[in-house]
Amino acid sequence: MIDHLLVAVIDTLHRSFDRALLQRQAVEERFQIDVFLGDISFETSYSLPGEEHPARVRADLSIDWPTWSQTAYRSWSIGEPPSELPEVVVEVALRIQRLAEPPTLETVTAVLPAESPHLGPDALVRTSATVEQVLEDPTGTGAGAAPVRWAVEATYEGSIRFEEHHLEDPTTVAPIIDGLTRWVSSVLVRLADLPLAFLPPDPKETA
Repeated sequence: MIDHLLVAVIDTLHRSFDRALLQRQAVEERFQIDVFLGDISFETSYSLPGEEHPARVRADLSIDWPTWSQTAYRSWSIGEPPSELPEVVVEVALRIQRLAEPPTLETVTAVLPAESPHLGPDALVRTSATVEQVLEDPTGTGAGAAPVRWAVEATYEGSIRFEEHHLEDPTTVAPIIDGLTRWVSSVLVRLADLPLAFLPPDPKETA
């Protein structure tokens, strides 16, 4: 295993969400490196246990390790105190999909807090909420296109700032990640409990 704080964060995230019995959408998981800028990003998705595929409600998580964090972490690892300690940028998109009717955005946002609990010194802040409409065009010309399903997505953004004891012992990051897990789990349950009409799974999407 690579001895790196980011790897420890990803591993802790997997363990925490698995303990919460959330269901990982493995096909959605990505680990990417920007070869020009040097930024590293990790993306994963989770849904409530027992959900069909695609799930009615899910959380898409993105963790970005910017180049300056890598520089700060390297400086610390070779004994040179960095001007700033590293951090990861976190984005959580909470999504309701396969809706059979146009949703009322106010109904959904009523169960979504303005921000998450604090993850260290900071919280994730809700930055946007959108309604998505998927159209079916049987003619292929754009004429007569009709909506067939809807989705709602709310996005939260923020960062987890690390202290020196996190760098010395990455296992101390676990309480922060567990706080993120509890919050995501509780919001997914609240979204799933909304009185909304859902379509059955599309065989083309489950294949």
